[in-house]
Amino acid sequence: MISKYEFQFSVAFHSITKVAMTVAAILTFSHYVVQLFGQTVPGLFWPYFREIGFAFIIMGAFVFAVSWFIKAKPHNKPKSYSIVCFDVFGNENKIDGVRTEFKNHDVAWSFMKQYKKTYPLNNFALVSELKQGQKKVIFRYI
Repeated sequence: MISKYEFQFSVAFHSITKVAMTVAAILTFSHYVVQLFGQTVPGLFWPYFREIGFAFIIMGAFVFAVSWFIKAKPHNKPKSYSIVCFDVFGNENKIDGVRTEFKNHDVAWSFMKQYKKTYPLNNFALVSELKQGQKKVIFRYI
């Protein structure tokens, strides 16, 4: 017959054994999970993730370049420019002997600078119509 103390020792030993086996199983399983998701899966998929990341960066650069080219495309440039003369009070006037119609922006700007030196009491504006029927747009004013 088993004594009372031996029975208690047997029950305690079995419960400690069960706890130890459970802890060992949890540690073993967690080791496998860490090994699987910490080294094996990243080792298998890391080259693909790296290539996918590189593809995203290249696509982002391509989208940026295309959007920049669309935004930076040349706008409709005017075909002719004209110079408008203003007196000291801001009233538009006409000076005889002054060329006012040009086909090139740079030439018109050069003539405006020369006119400002020649007629210092007048102001000059470089204007043009961007589209037919719209108001004239002032490009430069001195």
